[in-house]
Amino acid sequence: MISATTIRLDMRRARNALSPFQQQNNAAQLLNRLQKNPRILRAKKIALSLTHDAEIDTLPFIHWCWENGKKVYLPVIHPFSPKHLLFLEYQRHTPLQLNRYRIAEPQLNVLTICPFSQLDIVFTPLVAFDKQGRRLGMGGGFYDRMLSPWLKNKTGPYPIGLAHDCQRIDTLPTNPWDVPQAEIFTPSAHYQFNNVS
Repeated sequence: MISATTIRLDMRRARNALSPFQQQNNAAQLLNRLQKNPRILRAKKIALSLTHDAEIDTLPFIHWCWENGKKVYLPVIHPFSPKHLLFLEYQRHTPLQLNRYRIAEPQLNVLTICPFSQLDIVFTPLVAFDKQGRRLGMGGGFYDRMLSPWLKNKTGPYPIGLAHDCQRIDTLPTNPWDVPQAEIFTPSAHYQFNNVS
């Protein structure tokens, strides 16, 4: 089986090979799928990350969330527990800064933190995914740690992956702590997995 490191390199190359037009078109198609989904329509508190390294653009969806009265939360690396994330509300004028991975995140403000368990949906960033709903992230384990209750008994925020179509592969290498996604959306498809009870 191909190593996770090789898959990450290949998938990042594939994402970065997409033209600006393809990126924009993919984001529009993704938004079209997301805004019709009943679970997303019902959700009040949604967590996701801002686009980085040619990931599928989440800004159109963020704007749609704001226009439809949903609260949006972005991940922030915990200042005292650097292997964990906090989720801070993101509004149109929220000041952003780059974290150690060069990803934009809100400046820490304890008044805007939402406890992870109170989120309805968490859209997880991913580098690759497979037909079983497994995701490959960048290797930090942030989301697998946060979503461990979901892995054990399907409690906590509902995990959904967002990706370009080119990020799908047949099978990913796995670890016991990897948390499969309940669903994954791409511009051309909506995958639902039988790992959801």
